[in-house]
Amino acid sequence: MSDFRQQAEDHYYAALDLFADGKQDEAVAEYEKCLAIDPQHSEALHGLARAYQDANRLDESIQISKRLVELDPDDILAHTSLSIAYQRKGMIPEAEAAANQARILGWKKQLREGKDKSL
Repeated sequence: MSDFRQQAEDHYYAALDLFADGKQDEAVAEYEKCLAIDPQHSEALHGLARAYQDANRLDESIQISKRLVELDPDDILAHTSLSIAYQRKGMIPEAEAAANQARILGWKKQLREGKDKSL
């Protein structure tokens, strides 16, 4: 593992610990340090979206969740996080659309897994 990747991972795991301890602001700072090194670190993006939700920073959570969807349009959790943030912000049509997209992706995944088992 490269030094840069290791540094990103170190910040990511520090953020997880801080988040678990209820220190959202400090966790956000660590997630952001991770993402400064590795802007596509999907686990850090997921963590940051959740930390923003918990801190009621819903616009930032929506922005990060949208970024996750752009990076991986098939990421069920990204669509779910986006739906939750929209719902908490009172943007119900947007929340329902994101939830529906997550549901469809979940069904597609189940169909693929069922097909794989039958082979």
